[in-house]
Amino acid sequence: MKESSAPENLDRADLRILRLFQAEGRLTNAEIAVRANVSPATCHRRIQRLFSRGHVTAVRAMVAPQSVDRGALVMVGVVLDRSTPESFAAFEKAVRKLPVVLDCHLVAGDFDYMLKIRVRDMAAFNRLHGTQLIALPGVRQTRTFFVMKEVIDNAPLDF
Repeated sequence: MKESSAPENLDRADLRILRLFQAEGRLTNAEIAVRANVSPATCHRRIQRLFSRGHVTAVRAMVAPQSVDRGALVMVGVVLDRSTPESFAAFEKAVRKLPVVLDCHLVAGDFDYMLKIRVRDMAAFNRLHGTQLIALPGVRQTRTFFVMKEVIDNAPLDF
């Protein structure tokens, strides 16, 4: 494991625990304690503190998209008709309601937002685009990129 300078509110033990937790979220407290070289009680307190301070926001399983009929990954650049706080807020409120949208990021550059979307196939995306994406508030233009190969997806943070 790489040791780096820790942010002032995290020490080396905290960083080891975060790395372990991020790599293998199903490890027990006892297993993390052994690997992080701290007592189980100390490990438990540290993990609770990491959650309460927002360093860890969730622990969840990664489901294989193909196993639930969501094999097509699509990136969509969205341009809004206006760049105002109100138009951004309206778009963000509406896009949160679309369960196929995995990620939505306000970006600088050619687009206002980049969306990461999982659907069954191109036909499913075509229906989604024609009925829901272009109907989102303020959407002037979209540019669609079908992912041919996922080289790195959801990689753990390096710290």
